Amino acid sequence: MPSEARQLHQNAESLLDVRLFPVDFGNLTAKVERLARKLAENAVARDRQGGHAHAERELIRESGLLALAIPQRFDGLEKPWPQIYRIVRHLAAADSSLAHLFAFNHLQVATILLHGSTEQQRHWLSRAAHERWFWGNATNGRDLGLQLQKREEHFELNGRKSFCSGALGADALVVSAPRGGSTNERAFLVLPTQREGLAINDDWDAFGQRQTDSGTVQFENVFVDRGELLVSGGQSPRSSLRVCVSQLILTQLYLGNSQAALDGALRYVREQARPWLGTGVNEASEDPFIQKRFGELWLLYRGALLQAELAAERLQQAWDKPALSAAERGEVALLIAEARVASARASLEITSQVFETMGARATASSYGFDRFWRNVRVHSLHDPLDYKVRDIGQWLTRSVPPTPSLYS
Repeated sequence: MPSEARQLHQNAESLLDVRLFPVDFGNLTAKVERLARKLAENAVARDRQGGHAHAERELIRESGLLALAIPQRFDGLEKPWPQIYRIVRHLAAADSSLAHLFAFNHLQVATILLHGSTEQQRHWLSRAAHERWFWGNATNGRDLGLQLQKREEHFELNGRKSFCSGALGADALVVSAPRGGSTNERAFLVLPTQREGLAINDDWDAFGQRQTDSGTVQFENVFVDRGELLVSGGQSPRSSLRVCVSQLILTQLYLGNSQAALDGALRYVREQARPWLGTGVNEASEDPFIQKRFGELWLLYRGALLQAELAAERLQQAWDKPALSAAERGEVALLIAEARVASARASLEITSQVFETMGARATASSYGFDRFWRNVRVHSLHDPLDYKVRDIGQWLTRSVPPTPSLYS
């Protein structure tokens, strides 16, 4: 790492400028900050390397934060979704890939809470809390290459799943497969990753989010006990909150990358950038065009952040209701669609335009400033934003809320 890049990292007094990105996670603040700092230490080098970040995943496990979404009755921490999302966002500013794994762990916990029986919740989540499990997934709903077949006393899985975030290195997977031959309805089940016939491949090869362990999982005559099949049948408004939890995770990852890009660019401009010829200023930070650019990017970030916070609060309100109406679910889904589109658009602009404030020298690979745009660009393609905008327009013109689906 060149001396300029090393100095920039050493001069940072905190992971993020607390004046701009205040950090308060209650009694978890010290743990979250410590974990974020450790993940940030070698994030640039690991982004170039790609592959499986075993040591960093173990840091997350040792932090105890994998139990955030597990209810206290199962010996978890049971934190509300707005707090969980703020922690995800903060970790994403340090390392977007590892924050992705961390967040998807909680998505699998939510799946069991929404789709499992009381006994299944107790069995799987108590064990996860006690043994500090890291959850992965094989739930890509568009991938129909996995078949769940009923045998006399059990079930059997054959086929493959792609885009299986967190699968490599996980202790257990939440898996989905078409139910009863239907391509519109799917069953969720839980499998320990050491199950015979299950193979997790290290074949993820995107230019962003490079350490999310999102490769393929293959199943060959994999035994599934009846008790491992989550009992939920059909789709209720409350069970469909799983998609809402997932979509709001993506939103936090975008915003975390925006925070890191803005923070890094501001430090660079204050500490290293040189004023442009003819500006008549002594410091780059005094350049009115740079100030204007930062002001515009800040407005994009703040607007998206406020929408994400509102959506998270409404999601928590819906989560707390034992019986959720379709209309209430639709309102939450609409707010989340708005937040996801706004955050993705803002983050793509921010992570690209910060280079206009820093100049050519900031493109040196040692700084790793490009990783923020690459992460957002890859993850914002998770499912088309155009359909989110269409859902919003449909609600405006016809008062029709988003229909529960794999992505809305």
